[in-house]
Amino acid sequence: MQDYKQDTLCIHAGYKPGNGQPRVAPIVQSTTYVYESSKEMGALFDLEEDGFFYTRLGNPTNDVVEKKIAALEGGVGAMITSSGQAASLMSVLNICTAGDHMVSSSAIYGGTFNLFYKTMKEMGIETTFVSPTSTKEELLAAMRPNTKCVFAETLANPSLVIADLEVFAQAAHEHGVPLIVDNTFPTPINCHPFQFGADIVVHSTTKYMDGHAVQVGGVIVDSGNFNWDNGKFPMLTEPDESYHGVVYTQHFGKAAYIAKARTHLMRDLGAQAAPMNAFLLNLGLETLALRMERHCSNALTVAKFLESDPRVSWVNYPDLESSPQHDLAKKYMPGGTCGVVSFGVKGGREAATKFMDSLEMASVVTHVADLRTCALHPASTTHRQMTDEQLQEAGVPADLIRLSVGIENPEDILNDIKQALEKAAN
Repeated sequence: MQDYKQDTLCIHAGYKPGNGQPRVAPIVQSTTYVYESSKEMGALFDLEEDGFFYTRLGNPTNDVVEKKIAALEGGVGAMITSSGQAASLMSVLNICTAGDHMVSSSAIYGGTFNLFYKTMKEMGIETTFVSPTSTKEELLAAMRPNTKCVFAETLANPSLVIADLEVFAQAAHEHGVPLIVDNTFPTPINCHPFQFGADIVVHSTTKYMDGHAVQVGGVIVDSGNFNWDNGKFPMLTEPDESYHGVVYTQHFGKAAYIAKARTHLMRDLGAQAAPMNAFLLNLGLETLALRMERHCSNALTVAKFLESDPRVSWVNYPDLESSPQHDLAKKYMPGGTCGVVSFGVKGGREAATKFMDSLEMASVVTHVADLRTCALHPASTTHRQMTDEQLQEAGVPADLIRLSVGIENPEDILNDIKQALEKAAN
C-alpha cells in the first residue's frame, strides 16, 4: 500500500474487503466486543494481544481511518480524536507533565494559542512563543532544561505564515526533543512534514480532510522516527504501573508514542471519535486529493484578482509570486498550499465587516476549509481572546479577512467577491 500515490491511498488505504464483504468500510456502531474467555479479555487489557474490546480505545471503523491517515502522512500509526483541539492537547500531554516547558510558534490557530497560553499553563506546562521565522539559534535560546517539545503549524491559520520546518526540526532535535506539526491547512496531499524532520503530526480533520462540514474531529500521527531513549521521556521508557509495568518503547518499538497516546491518554481522557464521524471522515478522505487541487487553483485565481483590485489594501497568499513566503511555499508545498486567502479591504474593520455582510453565495461562518466558499473576521471571532499585541505576533491584523475559497466555479466566486467589494466601497 505504501507504493501507491497519495490520490490512490485516499481511496484504498486502511481497508481491503475480503470475499463477500462490503466494498465501503462499514460503520461498526458498537461500544463493546465479544470474546469467548476471560483470559482473552485479560490479554487485551494487559496489552499482550491486539484487538478491539471497547470503542473508547479502538473501533473497526475508526481503525480504517487511522490506518488511511497514517499511510497518507507516512507514519507508523495514528489515533483519531473527538476534535482537533483534543489532538493538539493530547499530542503534548503524551510527553509533557506539570513542571515541563514547550516552545511554540506564535503564528498558530487562536484556539491552540489559548490552549497553550491559558489552559495548559494552568495544568503546570508553560509555553514560550516564538516567531515562525525564528532562526535555529533563536529557537534554541527559547528552550530550557525542562523543554519537552516544539510545536508549529505548517501553514498558520489564519495568517498563512509558513514555518521553516527544517529549522524548527533541527533546533528541536539539537535539544533532544520532538517537533510536533499541525498540518491541517496543507493536508498530506500538499505537505509531508515527516520528510522535513517533524516527528509528530496533528490535524483538525474537521477541515479539508472532511471537506463537507459534517463532522468534528482530529488526529495524531506518529512518524516512528524520534529516539525516545535519550533520558528525557521516562513516561515512555520506564514501567507504567497502570499497565502492570509495561515499557512502551520496549513493547511497541517505533510506535511507542502513539501506543501510549491511545492506551494511556485516550483511556483516561476519553476524547474518542464516534464511529459515525469516522465513517463520514473516510468519505471525505476519498476525494481529498481532487478537492485540494481545485481549492488551490480557485484560491490562486481569487488571490490574483484581489492583488489587482484597488479596493483591496493587501493580500496574503503564499502561492502568489509576489508573496515574501513564495520560496518557502515552493520548498514545502510545491503542489500548492491550501484554499485560504487572507486580505484586507481599504477602510479597515468597518469596510471588512461590510464586505462580509454583502457576500451572497459565500457564507459568513466560523468554519473554514470545506467545499463551500466562506469568510470570517478572525480578530472579532476565533482570535478575539487575544490582545492587540498578541494578534500582531500571530500575524492577524484587525482588518484581516479570512476567505476560505471553495470548489465552486471560479467565475461565480469572483462575481460574488466583486459585488461585495463594490458595496463595501460605497
